[in-house]
Amino acid sequence: MTTLIANHGLLAVFVLMTLAAVVPAASELTMIYGGAIASGTIGGQIALFGHRFHPGLHAVLAVALTALVANTLGACGGWLVGVYGGHPLLERYGRYAHITAARIARAERWFERYEGVAVPLGFALPLARSFVAIPAGILEVGFPRFVATAFLGIAVFVFATAGIGWGVGSSWHAASHDADYVELAVALIAVGGLALLVARSRRTLKMEARGSDSAR
Repeated sequence: MTTLIANHGLLAVFVLMTLAAVVPAASELTMIYGGAIASGTIGGQIALFGHRFHPGLHAVLAVALTALVANTLGACGGWLVGVYGGHPLLERYGRYAHITAARIARAERWFERYEGVAVPLGFALPLARSFVAIPAGILEVGFPRFVATAFLGIAVFVFATAGIGWGVGSSWHAASHDADYVELAVALIAVGGLALLVARSRRTLKMEARGSDSAR
């Protein structure tokens, strides 16, 4: 994935972030690594259709804005899947995209708990953000409201994570001129963060399962 981003720049970011709106496609790694490339301290370039953005503010903004548009479009697609496909479609094909019935049920409980802020909060958070769009469609959240609130949550996520990647790359460059070490550091930070999120998610699921068993 990092090689894809390094070689294809904004096009890779667009494709990955479109998919990440409805399937767990590592949007965190995409944005952090894209931001680090934008800092100019690791291999790769931020380019689109032959136009190359010079490392710095313009490059990191290009990464964030591309991700914002792509993730919003992907979220709209997920909403349509929820509206027109619903549970039957997910039960039949969801496993191929790691969208299980348990994850959808958990997302629906999320909506019941947080109501009006479920969409923006869900898209602003790592990991859970890939399981917001389809349940919003299933629960018939109005499209204008969904797009507006999803856009807000996505904006918070993409600018924050791109900024983290840019900051990590820039800070490391001040201490070391070896690009290989910078690339390794960014990758380890991103993957380590994902591993922590997955571990916390699994622990939460186990606690919920024990709670439901004891209730029975």
